[in-house]
Amino acid sequence: MLELTMATVSEVNAGATAGMLMADHESEPGAVLRVGRDRSVCRLSAPDDWLFVSRTHLEFRCEADRTWSVTWLRGSQAEPSSEVRLVVDGQSYPLQYGGAIRLPAGGSGELVIQDRSAPRSVNVGFFHEA
Repeated sequence: MLELTMATVSEVNAGATAGMLMADHESEPGAVLRVGRDRSVCRLSAPDDWLFVSRTHLEFRCEADRTWSVTWLRGSQAEPSSEVRLVVDGQSYPLQYGGAIRLPAGGSGELVIQDRSAPRSVNVGFFHEA
């Protein structure tokens, strides 16, 4: 099972958890969880006016071996207005625009979508139950 929690953080509420949302899915090959602004396809949605988050920004997908990967989907712009990094065990790893990375099986961490133009972020915590 993959469990996700999402919090939106801005300079105004830094240090506080605002807009906490949760989603989960069994580790079934082909299962998908999405994060973005489009509530019709995303289980976790950022505020509509946070344009540094694409309509469909991150896609978590369960692979055939029941592990999960996350992809930063390319949007309509050639260059993104955010940065995405994976944080696991205190280490930070940048996720490339259009790139994917496998999540640690049986592990936890966080994906941070950081606005390049303002002090705000969307923080997506994950726990992958093995």
